[in-house]
Amino acid sequence: MPAPPSRRVPALPLVPKAGLRRDLWVTTADAAAFSLMVGCGETYIPAFALALGMGPVAAGLTASVPVLVGAVFQLITPLAVARLGTNRGWCIACTTVQAISFVPFAWWAVRGHATLAELLVAASIYWAAGMAGAPAWNSWMGTLIPVGMRTAYFANRNRLGQFGVFVGFVLGGLILQWGEAGGYTLLAFAGLFVAAALCRLVSTMMLVHCRELPAPDTLRAATPPARPAASAGEWCRGLVGTLGRRAAAPSGRLVLYLWCLVFTAQFSAPYFTPYMLRERGFSYHAFMLVIATNFLSKALFLPSLGRLGSRIGSLGLLWVGGLSVIPLSLLWLPSADVSYLVAVQALAGGCWACWELAVALLFFDAVPHAERTGVITVYNVGLAVATVAGAAAGGLLLQAMGEDSQAYVTVFAVSSLLRLATVPLLRRVRLPGAASA
Repeated sequence: MPAPPSRRVPALPLVPKAGLRRDLWVTTADAAAFSLMVGCGETYIPAFALALGMGPVAAGLTASVPVLVGAVFQLITPLAVARLGTNRGWCIACTTVQAISFVPFAWWAVRGHATLAELLVAASIYWAAGMAGAPAWNSWMGTLIPVGMRTAYFANRNRLGQFGVFVGFVLGGLILQWGEAGGYTLLAFAGLFVAAALCRLVSTMMLVHCRELPAPDTLRAATPPARPAASAGEWCRGLVGTLGRRAAAPSGRLVLYLWCLVFTAQFSAPYFTPYMLRERGFSYHAFMLVIATNFLSKALFLPSLGRLGSRIGSLGLLWVGGLSVIPLSLLWLPSADVSYLVAVQALAGGCWACWELAVALLFFDAVPHAERTGVITVYNVGLAVATVAGAAAGGLLLQAMGEDSQAYVTVFAVSSLLRLATVPLLRRVRLPGAASA
């Protein structure tokens, strides 16, 4: 279906000239540039807090509190999309703001000082822009990617994305190791944040060159016409109504399980970085090697996981991923040897890749197109609450036990036990049309 005249995109050299093939190319390029940004920018924000002299709990807060702020802000996404009349335009605006959000990080790295409040504000802008664009992007892609291609396409796209994160993270670690050796650690961080901003700008340019197709006739017929003048209050009441309708539906059960598992994972995840850099005294080189293995492992596992998903379905993938991630935080404890932790992270990468691919596919399978933007928006809010609550609970336990080796052992062990407790919720997840338990 040709794009409407108002949605036509400019020509871009070296890519297919028109149609679905071009759209797939530019959205894949967007994934690559975005992932480079995550690898050399986002993943190093907690390490930047530590380099500025902050403690492990402060570093954990920079990785969790901004997610909640961003999730609350992205509640405006359905209203903004309705007012603009385009998912594409809103998504591009958000990615542009996200690129700019790295500027203060680079400035503070050059200045050599930043307060925790300053870091939280800048990180909150970063996450708000990223999360506000996510529901619109999902709805945009839902009309663009044909149903029969989704499992294979998103598996390959996610694979490239993980390679991008891996490359960005490795280059970041090497740059920081070089900076640390020469006494220029903070300047090295400044370079990473500038590179991250440029990568996001490239990602934005790719989105500019992607079409936005109208929803299929069947979806438009099933969706009541939106009232362009709806107030924020009316939209909020509509969102609450959507929540009520979806609570007992397959998507409601799915969202509840995902929230709970994220809480249990975030109980320990923000403290792995300070555990390695502070408690174990790892160099940036060793830290980079261990963390990068996780990203590389995800990329290598995804093709096989895509084929597995084609055979057992998205719900089957969720079971494999959900059960396999339960013991992972316990595996950090037996040894601090770098080679051992590399092996653990290789296993963890495959487990989390399975879970993440299943989640991406289930939002297409379990949530109707007409409600996808609203449901994903609400899901992101709960996800952020779970992220902050998990990190806060783990941080309180870590602080209460003195932030020593035994405290980290306890936090990691409790995280695995809590993950085990989510299995009954996983059993309740169903796809539309499946028989109830």
